Amino acid sequence: MPTSEAWCIRFFQREVRAGLLGAVPARDFLDELTERAAAKIEAVLMAVAEAPPPRFSGGGKWQAMHGEMSGCYEVRVRDGGLNHRLICLLDRSRDNQGEPSIVCLGGFSKRLRTAASAREYRRLANYRQEFLETRRTLS
Repeated sequence: MPTSEAWCIRFFQREVRAGLLGAVPARDFLDELTERAAAKIEAVLMAVAEAPPPRFSGGGKWQAMHGEMSGCYEVRVRDGGLNHRLICLLDRSRDNQGEPSIVCLGGFSKRLRTAASAREYRRLANYRQEFLETRRTLS
């Protein structure tokens, strides 16, 4: 049964390797964007989390993905002649996170009216798999 409480927004963190902190791909992606583009994405994330996700209508800015990325969602914003996509996974499990969460996996930007590369989708599918195996996030 869907909850009416806001969901948490968390950021997938990669495994720690060779004594280095694990990368946080979604945070790195947002840091590379203009302030305006990052703010647009963060506003959509907040709106989805507060709705919460099962009740959020999307309006073209929150879309369920299909095919290889089925089960994921994308935040979609346009800024500066580019389409920016932040890929997320809904984690309804309360076991590890304590509450339902929107887990931000990573993102990419592409020119308007162009397709994202299969390489980008493979990278993000790998992040999804790593998250499902480790359940490691940053709050």
